[in-house]
Amino acid sequence: MAYTKKYSPTYRILHWSIAIIMSLLLGTILLRLTWLNKANVAAIIGEYLAGTGQSLSQEQLTELAKKIREPMWIWHTYLGYLLTGLFSVRMILPVFGSMKLQNPLEKELVAREKLKKWTYIIFYLLIAVSLVTGLIIVWGPREYKQAMESVHILGIYYLIGFMLLHFAGIFIAEMTHEKGIISRIINGSAD
Repeated sequence: MAYTKKYSPTYRILHWSIAIIMSLLLGTILLRLTWLNKANVAAIIGEYLAGTGQSLSQEQLTELAKKIREPMWIWHTYLGYLLTGLFSVRMILPVFGSMKLQNPLEKELVAREKLKKWTYIIFYLLIAVSLVTGLIIVWGPREYKQAMESVHILGIYYLIGFMLLHFAGIFIAEMTHEKGIISRIINGSAD
């Protein structure tokens, strides 16, 4: 039996908007951990200054590195606000009868569908934790900032893990029981 679920324009726009925002957020995180790591940037500045006969203290170099990275974190914050808005829309739409939330407890579901639905529920909960901790980091009391950052940083692990699971699931579905799923999520139908 062919799987013929169609995706509404609202679903597709929301799906792709969230996917793009999450990819951009992941990009800012990966830059922070690699090329724009404050220690790396400080070392590059220090080496350059040493070549010109100038120097700064390690504290000054680190502070300058943080200033160089600051625009990236401004983007990260704004992308976080956008994701918060999109996620809120996603959570509110079921109230209006659109885009039902996953229900892994439906009796007639096969194991594969239950696993898929549980994965989405867990993913939604983890996104909510990331968004709430991000908002507390920016808007909450300063005494919670460090604790919230510790939790917020863990988001990279579930995000990469979910993306890998998502792509693997799409590939398997496209090759087996949901042929045309990629076409449907792009244009609404397999035609």
